[in-house]
Amino acid sequence: MRPALFSCRRLRITPGSSLAANFTRKSARFGTFPFAAARSPVPPLCNRTSISFSSPSSLAASFYPTSSPRIQLASSTASAPSPAPAVPISASSDSTGTMNGTTNPAARSKRKEHPHTVDGRYPKHHRTNGEVAPAADNTPDNQDEFEGEFGGELEEFEDARLPAVLPTGPDTAEWQATIQRVVRNVVSIRFCQTCSFDTDPALTSEATGFVVDAERGYILTNRHVVGSGPFWGYCIFDNHEEVDAYPVYRDPVHDFGILKFDPKAIKYMPVDALPLRPDLAKVGIEIRVVGNDAGEKLSILSGVISRLDRNAPEYGEGYSDFNTCYYQASAAASGGSSGSPVVNMDGYAVALQAGGRADGAATDYFLPLDRPLRALKCLQEGTPITRGDIQCQFVLKPFDECRRLGLTPEWEAQIRKAFPKETNMLVAEIVLPEGPSHKNAEEGDVLIKVNGELLTQFIRLDDILDSSVGEPVNLLLLRGGEEVEVEIKVGDLHAITPDRFVSVAGGSFHSLSYQQARLYGVACKGVYVCEAGGSFRFDNAENGWLIQTVDHKKTPDLETFIEVMKAIPDKSRVVVTYKHLRDLHTLNTTILHIDRHWSKKMKLAVRNDETGLWDFSNLADPVPPVAPIPRKADFIQLEHTSHPAVADLVRSFVHVSCVMPVKLDGFPKNRKWGMGLVIDAEKGLVVISRAIVPYDLCDITVTIADSIVVEGKLVFLHPLQNYAIIQYDPKLVDAPVLSAKLSSEEITQGASTYFIGYNRIGRIVHAATTVTEIFAVTIPANSGAPRYRAVNVDAITVDTSLSGQCGSGVLVAQDGTVQALWLTYLGERNPSTHRDEEYHLGLATPTVLPVVEQIQRGVDPKLRMLSVEFRAIQMSQARLMGVSEEWIQKVSVANTAHHQLFMVTKRTFERNEQEDAAALLEGDVVLSLNGKIITKISDLDVMYSHDQLDAVLVRNCEELSLKLDTVAADDVETTRAVSFCGAIFHAPHHAVRQQISKLFSEVYVSARTRGSPSYQYGLAPTNFITHVNGKPTHDLEAFLAEVIKIPDNTCKFCSPFFRRLTGDAGLVVSC
Repeated sequence: MRPALFSCRRLRITPGSSLAANFTRKSARFGTFPFAAARSPVPPLCNRTSISFSSPSSLAASFYPTSSPRIQLASSTASAPSPAPAVPISASSDSTGTMNGTTNPAARSKRKEHPHTVDGRYPKHHRTNGEVAPAADNTPDNQDEFEGEFGGELEEFEDARLPAVLPTGPDTAEWQATIQRVVRNVVSIRFCQTCSFDTDPALTSEATGFVVDAERGYILTNRHVVGSGPFWGYCIFDNHEEVDAYPVYRDPVHDFGILKFDPKAIKYMPVDALPLRPDLAKVGIEIRVVGNDAGEKLSILSGVISRLDRNAPEYGEGYSDFNTCYYQASAAASGGSSGSPVVNMDGYAVALQAGGRADGAATDYFLPLDRPLRALKCLQEGTPITRGDIQCQFVLKPFDECRRLGLTPEWEAQIRKAFPKETNMLVAEIVLPEGPSHKNAEEGDVLIKVNGELLTQFIRLDDILDSSVGEPVNLLLLRGGEEVEVEIKVGDLHAITPDRFVSVAGGSFHSLSYQQARLYGVACKGVYVCEAGGSFRFDNAENGWLIQTVDHKKTPDLETFIEVMKAIPDKSRVVVTYKHLRDLHTLNTTILHIDRHWSKKMKLAVRNDETGLWDFSNLADPVPPVAPIPRKADFIQLEHTSHPAVADLVRSFVHVSCVMPVKLDGFPKNRKWGMGLVIDAEKGLVVISRAIVPYDLCDITVTIADSIVVEGKLVFLHPLQNYAIIQYDPKLVDAPVLSAKLSSEEITQGASTYFIGYNRIGRIVHAATTVTEIFAVTIPANSGAPRYRAVNVDAITVDTSLSGQCGSGVLVAQDGTVQALWLTYLGERNPSTHRDEEYHLGLATPTVLPVVEQIQRGVDPKLRMLSVEFRAIQMSQARLMGVSEEWIQKVSVANTAHHQLFMVTKRTFERNEQEDAAALLEGDVVLSLNGKIITKISDLDVMYSHDQLDAVLVRNCEELSLKLDTVAADDVETTRAVSFCGAIFHAPHHAVRQQISKLFSEVYVSARTRGSPSYQYGLAPTNFITHVNGKPTHDLEAFLAEVIKIPDNTCKFCSPFFRRLTGDAGLVVSC
């Protein structure tokens, strides 16, 4: 068996027909679960798995019909914002361009931009699924954006069943006959680049290719489609037959790659090859670009070649071609047309579509076919495709510019005589340090001869270098008018192009590539972070880092880095120094917590061009963690404070860091930090916001006195009130930690208090202030992806601007008693800024005390709760709801400060009509529970300790007495998760139940990974799996029982029909 690329099942979901529309949501990658499947080059496609799903929103979708088994899923959200339109990147220079890639057919959108992409670059023309700016709730840690791959932007899938031939003007009969022949050779490529590698991020996309060898099954497309890293994809022919394809060659520099498929798998149409004729490309000839433009199955665009001597376009910080010329034409191609053949009237391919401008101009850029034709012949003959290079980038410059660089009249005359039509010469643009050309060639040198031959064209230069690998070549250069003759040894271009990477501690690394070295003008060496995840998540960039040292050991190359990482024990904290390619003058130093327990395996992946897969091997088992030892520390002493309690409470605050290896419950971040309050120093108990510690699948570290770092564990999560209690081992801490004294008396509005908080940079601030308001807070729900939010809780605000700057802190009485905790409350995602709103509010300590006291006694709190959400109403509203004057008078007496009652606004569990008569319903006004009039939120705390409550309420203007059953709070916490096809599944968490009226099943899609099958085929977060292959999957056990039966590499939806569930529009796909 071949080693798995990523071990999992593969799902294929192919949207199609004119009814296909928005039904999936934008999402992406969480650090430790990349998925795709290794498989035989041509697996059978008769065994198929399909998915059915239902959505409460009125969204319709259709799928290309095939006969196959199925899975059903259902979306949980009723509505979601539309995707932001793709923003064109303006261009200003002749050397910039775009590669074709888009989701929205109305926009010329492009591949996801890297952080800080240089302006004036053009995107490549492959079509990227869902590459609009994602909501942070669906992305890994925003880096810090995109930080947190599951929000509400919708993805659009265009019609994939009917070919759309765009009008190109009145074609002659000859052109029509040519197009009929060509379209049989053109395929639509749907693919995933399954993990970040070199210049390519993990993504899902569409592009075009065309058959160049029908007998052997070779398809020519772009290198930025094939990518430099792991690839998984398939091709759809003109008659909608489908076949898997895998890469057999991707050029290290030039923008072309070759895929292989099994011609025997195409049974219902003859497969023809499109001849490559680079010699027929001429200025002024009419051409057609035939391909998957804008994601359409087939589009035909017309144009005329206007230039043959354009420098290769620059695409920014990602992949760019160089050391070749490009053709130019006006064809207005857009996303999805990458890899399209550019054909002449005779039906010959004269160029390869690669990129174009995205600033509204119709200009497109084509790659000449000389080097692709050579590579194809080598594959056909079974000979190596040698590629030579001297690590010097040349550009074409016209004679007038060359004169200013030192071109003498004598040499110009010779060049013009030898090449009468020539107007350009090759000039050294970038010379890489420590490369073969270093100290031999210089920037600005004009190339005159190579091995005694006058030379002005890239094609001939490539010929010489590719045939001279390992041998010296003689170059005659003009430098400031002086002749300089140098001998340079030609290097192997494949040797400086990474073909392997290592994954350890959640990050991925490989040797710095020639592409990146050329882009930044640095030596082609070093350990490059292609995916800064897990322990190696640096600052706000996903990649681009060069590791300098790890644990005080230098790591000049990948082999040394591997040996250093093998010796580091799990849970170690090590010093790492690193630089970013954009700023090599700055050496960054940080301390990393090495994770070898969530990411146990240290894996080496090596590209295998024979199979088209990547061969994985385990390099080393993790070294067990070293037992911690006690440490001693002292706290800082605050100066110039008039409140003695402030100085004392410094010893009650600890720094808490939480790292989440898997995204659950819709939480938008992978790591959070904040300040916790020590409530029992003897037991090591700390209370902290649930916006910092959202669930227990995490690593918690506690730092005492900014000195002692110990491991923490989760003890308790409150389901409604936004706090968690964690614990550290006090035996490891030799420091004067002070237990904060929590007040048992409610703080009141208008009371004087002292605010102590920690701002965004972790500095303590304090001020005397006044309580301005105490109210029942309603934290807005996140419409895109439900995640934890506090409900049924009173919030406190104070009259100081410091409160808005601090996410952690306390309110302190004059005697030093803590009256309230100051916490961060996670809110909704801002649709304009794409960032998560956070609210800083106080929580009165009497609310927390009952749970704290149970934990101190060694009792595990088992809270109960009413499965509803309340909202405060005034007496004027209560009277209209049917509350009697007698009860209104009782409320006035019971709470002189706030005359209010509470109405049920939302039920948060599955509705059961048979039990509605004995349960709270929306619109009910609660008067009393267990005999106590409910006039403030804290009165509801009685529910936490009772299995059943005696309630008096008003429903439909009628006063009722009911016995209300409470539910266990543990039932709404996630305790189990399953990863499958790059998606994470678990039972619907509490936030989901807060936002929908019906649960379709107990299998909820929480997250998915970019570049995975789930991302490719729309298995999006906020959906429910209801069936697998026709078998109901009501819970995770049933889901697992069915998916483990699915053979690897099976695929496809089958014929769809629609249904409605409890009044909500939904979709079910079944045979």
